[in-house]
Formats: sequence, C-alpha cells, structure tokens
Amino acid sequence: MAKFTQDEIDKINSKLKTPEDTLRWAYSTFGDKIAKASSFGLEDSVVTDMIIKINPKARFFTLDTGRLNQETYDVMDEIGKKYNIKLEVIFPDTNEVQQMVRTHGLNLFYESVENRKLCCETRKVNPLNKILSTLDAWITGLRRDQNENRSKSAMVEIDTLHGGIIKINPIIDWTWDQVLDYVKKHKVPYNKLFDRGYTSIGCEPCTRAIKQGENLRAGRWWWENEKHKECGLHMDHSK
Repeated sequence: MAKFTQDEIDKINSKLKTPEDTLRWAYSTFGDKIAKASSFGLEDSVVTDMIIKINPKARFFTLDTGRLNQETYDVMDEIGKKYNIKLEVIFPDTNEVQQMVRTHGLNLFYESVENRKLCCETRKVNPLNKILSTLDAWITGLRRDQNENRSKSAMVEIDTLHGGIIKINPIIDWTWDQVLDYVKKHKVPYNKLFDRGYTSIGCEPCTRAIKQGENLRAGRWWWENEKHKECGLHMDHSK
C-alpha cells in the first residue's frame, strides 16, 4: 500500500477542484484497491452516479447490520439494477451479534450511550474494519456541514482510524441544496425514506424523520446529546 505524507495530501487537495477531479485522481491512483461505502442516503446516491460515469467497473460495498429499513433494501436493488452494480454486502459476525443480544437485549441501544456504541461497533464498525483492511482507499458521501465531527474533513485525507489508508470525500464541501439539485437533475435513484422526512439514513430503530427546524442529522440517535452522534465509522476531528 502506497503511503502518503500529510504534506503530499495537502498538495493533492490544493489541486482538486471538483468531485469528479477527485474521483478521477482516486481511481487512477488506487485502481481496484479502492471501493465506495454506501448507507444509501442521498449523498451516497449522488457519489455513486458520479463514480459510474467515471469508472463503470468500480467497487461498491454496504454494511447490512440486520436492522435496516425495507426502503433501504429497495434502493439497494434499484441502484444495483440501474448502474449494473454487483454490490458487496458485508454482514456482522453472527456470534458477536448473538453474544451481544444475549447479554444486553435486542434494544440495548436505547439504554445507554455505551450500549449504543457497542451495537454500532458489533454491527457496523467491526465489519467495516474487515473490508477496509483489504483496501488502500475508500470513498464516502460525507459532507462537512453534517455535524461538528465532520467539519474539519478534507476531500482527500489520511484515515488514521483505519491503518493510514486514504479516505476520499468527493462532496465534502457541498451543501444539502447541491445534493438535492444533483439528484433531481440527473434523476438519481434515492431512498424513499427521504420523502417521509428522513434526511439521514441509518438502522431502523435508531433513525427517525426530522422535525421542522431540526438539523439534517437530528433523526440519528435522537435521544442522545449531539456530541455523541457518531457510530465510529468516521474519525472524530474535533478531538
């Protein structure tokens, strides 16, 4: 795996002007050792559409936690058919899930932040770590204004949380309106939960529609304080 210094990453970021520039650089640099992670929110659909136009043979993966909404499975199929994608679906370890549920119950995440993070770790973080250990880089749909933890992310960054591989965030500086405009203009398939007020997509019991005046990620783990609202998949840049 090719290693980059922070100075090299800074220079790369200074030259990349658009999401498409970033994706072309990523695929020319990492070849088949890069993959797009998707939870099938609107941002992921946008980046997927961009990727296919640049690299029709690109790899895509998703984490099936076992607690997803049916609408999420529906859009998985829709996107797979539209773009001819063979999605790599990654599941958590059955034994780890069984042990967690036996010890803490099915709805442990409502009881404490520690329990919720344990569930995220078992169902999401550990499976992600396994697939990322086989890659040199991965692509996300993160945007800087989603929450404070992501506010310092860059278009290209060193992912110290995952062994120093490269993390590509092509629409990191986009606004929510830009995402909506792209979906409409390019007729991109999207998760129909959005039409019911779900502006951020996660597991069914941990995601709700937002209320008027709430921020776009208020529906995730809504019973917790804002500072706790990360599942561990992404670096906490605020520390």
